[in-house]
Amino acid sequence: MTKKRSFAVIGLGTFGSTVAKELARFGNEVLGIDVDEKLVSSHAQDLSQSLILDAREDGALREAGVESVDVGLVAIGTDIEASILSAINLKTLGVDTIWAKATSKNHHRILSKLGVDRVIHPEKEVGQHIAQVLHNPLVRDYVSLGNGQHVVNFRIPASLQGKTLTELPHGNKHNLRCIGMMRGSEFLGHDGTDCELHEDDLLLLLGARQDLREFAGSL
Repeated sequence: MTKKRSFAVIGLGTFGSTVAKELARFGNEVLGIDVDEKLVSSHAQDLSQSLILDAREDGALREAGVESVDVGLVAIGTDIEASILSAINLKTLGVDTIWAKATSKNHHRILSKLGVDRVIHPEKEVGQHIAQVLHNPLVRDYVSLGNGQHVVNFRIPASLQGKTLTELPHGNKHNLRCIGMMRGSEFLGHDGTDCELHEDDLLLLLGARQDLREFAGSL
Protein backbone atom coordinates (compact mmCIF):
# COMPACT_ATOMS: atom_id res chain seq x y z
CA MET A 1 0.00 0.00 0.00
CA THR A 2 1.35 3.45 -0.93
CA LYS A 3 2.47 5.47 2.06
CA LYS A 4 0.49 8.66 2.55
CA ARG A 5 2.55 11.85 2.61
CA SER A 6 2.06 15.52 3.40
CA PHE A 7 2.17 18.28 0.79
CA ALA A 8 2.08 22.07 0.71
CA VAL A 9 0.79 23.51 -2.55
CA ILE A 10 1.54 27.21 -2.98
CA GLY A 11 -0.70 28.77 -5.61
CA LEU A 12 -4.25 27.47 -6.08
CA GLY A 13 -4.87 28.41 -9.70
CA THR A 14 -6.02 25.80 -12.20
CA PHE A 15 -2.77 23.82 -12.10
CA GLY A 16 -2.10 24.06 -8.38
CA SER A 17 -5.66 23.32 -7.29
CA THR A 18 -5.89 20.33 -9.64
CA VAL A 19 -2.71 18.78 -8.22
CA ALA A 20 -3.76 19.59 -4.65
CA LYS A 21 -7.21 18.04 -4.98
CA GLU A 22 -5.85 14.91 -6.65
CA LEU A 23 -3.25 14.48 -3.89
CA ALA A 24 -5.99 14.88 -1.29
CA ARG A 25 -8.21 12.40 -3.15
CA PHE A 26 -5.40 9.85 -2.83
CA GLY A 27 -5.61 10.28 0.95
CA ASN A 28 -2.62 12.56 1.51
CA GLU A 29 -2.48 15.52 3.86
CA VAL A 30 -2.58 18.61 1.66
CA LEU A 31 -2.12 22.22 2.74
CA GLY A 32 -3.24 24.70 0.10
CA ILE A 33 -1.84 28.24 0.17
CA ASP A 34 -2.78 31.32 -1.82
CA VAL A 35 -3.11 35.08 -1.35
CA ASP A 36 -6.51 35.05 -3.05
CA GLU A 37 -9.27 34.60 -0.48
CA LYS A 38 -11.79 33.39 -3.07
CA LEU A 39 -9.47 30.66 -4.34
CA VAL A 40 -8.68 29.48 -0.83
CA SER A 41 -12.35 29.42 0.13
CA SER A 42 -13.38 27.56 -3.03
CA HIS A 43 -11.00 24.68 -2.28
CA ALA A 44 -11.35 24.59 1.51
CA GLN A 45 -13.65 21.54 1.45
CA ASP A 46 -11.35 19.53 -0.80
CA LEU A 47 -8.07 19.92 1.10
CA SER A 48 -6.89 19.02 4.59
CA GLN A 49 -6.25 22.71 5.23
CA SER A 50 -6.27 25.86 3.13
CA LEU A 51 -4.76 29.16 4.21
CA ILE A 52 -4.73 32.73 2.96
CA LEU A 53 -1.14 33.87 3.26
CA ASP A 54 1.74 35.35 1.31
CA ALA A 55 4.33 32.63 0.65
CA ARG A 56 6.94 35.33 0.02
CA GLU A 57 7.08 35.73 3.81
CA ASP A 58 9.02 32.88 5.40
CA GLY A 59 7.57 33.72 8.80
CA ALA A 60 4.04 33.15 7.51
CA LEU A 61 5.02 29.76 6.11
CA ARG A 62 6.73 28.82 9.35
CA GLU A 63 3.64 29.72 11.37
CA ALA A 64 1.58 27.55 9.02
CA GLY A 65 3.86 24.58 9.78
CA VAL A 66 5.08 24.22 6.22
CA GLU A 67 8.53 23.09 7.36
CA SER A 68 7.04 19.76 8.46
CA VAL A 69 5.60 18.72 5.06
CA ASP A 70 7.26 16.04 2.94
CA VAL A 71 6.91 17.92 -0.35
CA GLY A 72 6.39 21.53 -1.31
CA LEU A 73 4.97 22.47 -4.72
CA VAL A 74 5.27 26.06 -5.94
CA ALA A 75 2.47 26.30 -8.47
CA ILE A 76 2.57 30.07 -8.97
CA GLY A 77 2.70 30.89 -12.67
CA THR A 78 2.01 34.58 -13.23
CA ASP A 79 4.19 36.19 -10.54
CA ILE A 80 7.77 35.02 -11.11
CA GLU A 81 9.09 36.98 -8.11
CA ALA A 82 6.58 35.30 -5.81
CA SER A 83 7.46 31.91 -7.29
CA ILE A 84 11.19 32.41 -6.70
CA LEU A 85 10.78 33.76 -3.18
CA SER A 86 8.41 30.93 -2.30
CA ALA A 87 10.97 28.37 -3.48
CA ILE A 88 13.71 30.10 -1.48
CA ASN A 89 11.53 30.05 1.63
CA LEU A 90 10.77 26.35 1.25
CA LYS A 91 14.52 25.68 1.00
CA THR A 92 15.17 27.89 4.04
CA LEU A 93 12.53 26.05 6.06
CA GLY A 94 14.18 22.74 5.21
CA VAL A 95 11.41 21.13 3.16
CA ASP A 96 12.92 17.87 1.87
CA THR A 97 11.51 17.84 -1.65
CA ILE A 98 10.53 20.89 -3.69
CA TRP A 99 8.84 20.99 -7.08
CA ALA A 100 8.05 24.22 -8.90
CA LYS A 101 6.21 25.34 -12.00
CA ALA A 102 8.17 27.46 -14.49
CA THR A 103 6.78 29.69 -17.21
CA SER A 104 9.97 30.43 -19.16
CA LYS A 105 13.54 29.23 -19.71
CA ASN A 106 14.92 31.95 -17.43
CA HIS A 107 12.40 31.10 -14.74
CA HIS A 108 13.41 27.45 -15.07
CA ARG A 109 17.10 28.33 -14.87
CA ILE A 110 16.65 30.36 -11.69
CA LEU A 111 14.58 27.70 -9.97
CA SER A 112 17.17 25.06 -10.87
CA LYS A 113 19.98 27.23 -9.46
CA LEU A 114 18.00 27.52 -6.22
CA GLY A 115 18.12 23.75 -5.84
CA VAL A 116 14.51 22.96 -6.70
CA ASP A 117 14.30 19.17 -7.13
CA ARG A 118 12.10 19.26 -10.20
CA VAL A 119 11.04 22.15 -12.42
CA ILE A 120 7.95 21.50 -14.51
CA HIS A 121 6.31 23.16 -17.52
CA PRO A 122 2.73 21.82 -17.42
CA GLU A 123 1.52 23.44 -20.64
CA LYS A 124 4.63 22.42 -22.60
CA GLU A 125 4.65 18.87 -21.26
CA VAL A 126 0.96 18.35 -21.96
CA GLY A 127 1.38 19.88 -25.42
CA GLN A 128 4.24 17.52 -26.28
CA HIS A 129 2.23 14.58 -25.00
CA ILE A 130 -0.80 15.49 -27.11
CA ALA A 131 1.37 16.08 -30.20
CA GLN A 132 2.91 12.62 -29.87
CA VAL A 133 -0.52 11.00 -29.70
CA LEU A 134 -1.97 13.09 -32.53
CA HIS A 135 1.05 12.43 -34.76
CA ASN A 136 0.35 8.70 -35.03
CA PRO A 137 -3.27 7.50 -34.74
CA LEU A 138 -2.04 4.08 -33.56
CA VAL A 139 -0.41 5.61 -30.47
CA ARG A 140 -3.04 5.71 -27.73
CA ASP A 141 -0.76 6.97 -24.96
CA TYR A 142 2.85 6.98 -23.81
CA VAL A 143 4.97 7.48 -20.70
CA SER A 144 8.55 8.75 -20.58
CA LEU A 145 10.73 6.72 -18.19
CA GLY A 146 13.81 8.92 -18.52
CA ASN A 147 17.19 8.06 -20.08
CA GLY A 148 15.52 8.15 -23.49
CA GLN A 149 13.23 5.21 -22.71
CA HIS A 150 9.45 5.29 -23.25
CA VAL A 151 6.52 2.97 -22.83
CA VAL A 152 4.05 3.38 -25.69
CA ASN A 153 0.53 2.04 -25.95
CA PHE A 154 -0.10 1.02 -29.59
CA ARG A 155 -3.51 0.17 -31.00
CA ILE A 156 -3.41 -2.92 -33.21
CA PRO A 157 -4.69 -2.00 -36.71
CA ALA A 158 -6.90 -4.24 -38.89
CA SER A 159 -3.85 -5.18 -40.99
CA LEU A 160 -2.39 -7.16 -38.05
CA GLN A 161 -5.61 -9.02 -37.24
CA GLY A 162 -4.81 -12.71 -36.69
CA LYS A 163 -1.05 -12.32 -36.35
CA THR A 164 0.82 -13.26 -33.17
CA LEU A 165 3.28 -11.30 -31.07
CA THR A 166 6.13 -13.46 -32.33
CA GLU A 167 5.38 -12.36 -35.90
CA LEU A 168 5.83 -8.67 -35.15
CA PRO A 169 9.22 -7.06 -35.91
CA HIS A 170 9.42 -5.12 -32.64
CA GLY A 171 12.23 -7.19 -31.13
CA ASN A 172 14.74 -8.15 -33.81
CA LYS A 173 14.26 -5.17 -36.14
CA HIS A 174 13.39 -2.25 -33.84
CA ASN A 175 15.04 -3.29 -30.54
CA LEU A 176 11.82 -2.97 -28.57
CA ARG A 177 10.60 -5.02 -25.65
CA CYS A 178 6.97 -6.09 -25.39
CA ILE A 179 5.68 -5.58 -21.86
CA GLY A 180 2.25 -6.98 -22.53
CA MET A 181 -1.00 -6.78 -24.46
CA MET A 182 -4.44 -5.68 -23.35
CA ARG A 183 -7.85 -6.57 -24.79
CA GLY A 184 -10.30 -4.28 -23.07
CA SER A 185 -9.37 -4.57 -19.38
CA GLU A 186 -7.89 -8.07 -19.74
CA PHE A 187 -4.14 -8.78 -19.84
CA LEU A 188 -3.55 -11.34 -22.59
CA GLY A 189 0.12 -11.98 -23.22
CA HIS A 190 3.74 -10.97 -23.22
CA ASP A 191 6.84 -11.36 -25.35
CA GLY A 192 7.35 -14.83 -26.77
CA THR A 193 3.73 -15.99 -26.63
CA ASP A 194 1.54 -17.13 -29.52
CA CYS A 195 -1.34 -14.90 -28.47
CA GLU A 196 -3.40 -13.99 -31.54
CA LEU A 197 -3.85 -10.27 -32.15
CA HIS A 198 -7.24 -8.68 -32.63
CA GLU A 199 -7.96 -5.26 -34.09
CA ASP A 200 -7.97 -2.56 -31.35
CA ASP A 201 -5.93 -4.67 -28.92
CA LEU A 202 -3.39 -2.51 -27.10
CA LEU A 203 0.29 -3.44 -27.34
CA LEU A 204 2.62 -2.07 -24.65
CA LEU A 205 6.18 -1.58 -25.92
CA LEU A 206 9.30 -0.34 -24.16
CA GLY A 207 12.20 1.25 -26.02
CA ALA A 208 13.94 4.32 -27.37
CA ARG A 209 11.86 7.02 -29.05
CA GLN A 210 13.41 6.54 -32.51
CA ASP A 211 12.83 2.78 -32.45
CA LEU A 212 9.25 3.28 -31.31
CA ARG A 213 8.68 5.87 -34.05
CA GLU A 214 10.06 3.58 -36.74
CA PHE A 215 7.96 0.68 -35.50
CA ALA A 216 4.80 2.82 -35.49
CA GLY A 217 5.57 3.99 -39.02
CA SER A 218 5.90 0.41 -40.23
CA LEU A 219 2.43 -0.64 -39.06
